[in-house]
Amino acid sequence: MIADKRLDLPVIQPGRRVEGQPPVFAKIGIVGLGLIGGSIALAARQIWPGSLVIGVDNKDVLETAMRLHAIDVAADDLIVLAEADVVILAAPAQQNIALLGDLDENVRQPAIVTDTSGTKRAIVDAARGLPPRFTFVGGHPLGGAARAGLEHARADLFTGRPWLFTPIGDAGGAAVEKLSAFARALGAEPHVMDPAAHDRILGYISHLPQLTASALMQVVGDAVGESGLALAGRGLADTTRLASSPPEIWRDIAATNADHIGPALDALIAVLQDLRRDLPDGDRLAQIFMSAVRWRGTLPKPPTS
Repeated sequence: MIADKRLDLPVIQPGRRVEGQPPVFAKIGIVGLGLIGGSIALAARQIWPGSLVIGVDNKDVLETAMRLHAIDVAADDLIVLAEADVVILAAPAQQNIALLGDLDENVRQPAIVTDTSGTKRAIVDAARGLPPRFTFVGGHPLGGAARAGLEHARADLFTGRPWLFTPIGDAGGAAVEKLSAFARALGAEPHVMDPAAHDRILGYISHLPQLTASALMQVVGDAVGESGLALAGRGLADTTRLASSPPEIWRDIAATNADHIGPALDALIAVLQDLRRDLPDGDRLAQIFMSAVRWRGTLPKPPTS
């Protein structure tokens, strides 16, 4: 993501300023300007005109970010984060873990460090090795969309959505409060939870649906081809909406949460095998359908936007 070649940046990018709330952080560093990082940047610039939003990514992404007025300062080197008050690691999970090792030589002052990774145990464990001037709090905004990339970023992406924080033990109480205020200002609903509980729950409510949707789309597409898919209605499109997701992020998620995703897949396979055996009779099918209707009725209603 971060190129070796240096840009002729940082550059201050003029943009439309909006009256907003007092800033939680004066200097906000975001490493990785994809859907999540880009949306955080767009929202922060709208809400806190007095804050400086610093973006770190490769040249092409930075040029797009500057054109969209998503950031004030752009660079492809972490040194630009030298005086950041908060550093948000918004790259794929394993890259975020690697970036932790580069913070000491680039961020000179005490700073809060958080991330947006879809799994939490691995990065929380890695963050225990950070120098004491950093306070790490794992983070996961559940404001994703089916399509990734800065071009799909939007300032209202987190409105009404949970933003999960997984601090290291009892440390970082003040940092959790500041990050919660930051997330709340972006429209999200902050929650604090244990990293292990996060990975288990997300393995079922997020990771399993993604893998299932992608596998289903492959099976159907391979079986009927483009001509068959031309006959498909809303049901298939709605069921496989997540199948538009890119593999890069999900490879990291699968690798860092395999011990939970594996049993989740096993449980789904077992239910599918029940359905397969029960096709002539339909008794088990009826049970599964009734259970599914009941559980689906408890799901929160999706945002209207």
